[in-house]
Amino acid sequence: MVFDMHLNSLRNASVRTLWEDDVHPHYIMRRYAEFTASLVHLNVEYGDGQEASPDGGKTQLHFEDLLRSNTSIFVEELLLDHFSDLIKFVKTRASEDLSSNTEKPITVSDVEPLVKDFASRWKAAIELMHKDVITSFSNFLCGMDILRAALTQLLLYYTRLSDCVKRVVGGSVLNKDLVSISSIMYEIRKYSRTF
Repeated sequence: MVFDMHLNSLRNASVRTLWEDDVHPHYIMRRYAEFTASLVHLNVEYGDGQEASPDGGKTQLHFEDLLRSNTSIFVEELLLDHFSDLIKFVKTRASEDLSSNTEKPITVSDVEPLVKDFASRWKAAIELMHKDVITSFSNFLCGMDILRAALTQLLLYYTRLSDCVKRVVGGSVLNKDLVSISSIMYEIRKYSRTF
């Protein structure tokens, strides 16, 4: 009955009244995708229904894999928009062995701008990331997962920076500027509840 209602609504739809100038997927496309995904998910074990086939589960897994890989790409791009210097430093230098005789060991002057920049604007940047995710994803559950992944990845990057600062000779002068991990985790929990 629901399937027939959907088919009838498509047959009776007026294309002229459906136009929307928006960045989100069109609501009809979302409804179709969610309806089709529901049919595949419900019928994959039984092999019945017009949309299901023995490969229905493989199709669903394929799209779940695409979502995971594209989520990772989106998360990295989102973080680079707001914390590019921190991420570049963590990826290139934070894991250096400070006791080895490298050409140029990490100094307080290398990490101080990163620590102070993060301390001055991390909450505002998280708010901007939250707004980016809300405007980019019309499915709030998916958006919530992506925001949580981005904030978790940010926490990992900042933890690596913080650990590096603690290993730098004289790095203790920056302790007053380091944001505590518990403060960041509190913000993550706050955004997870209010998305």
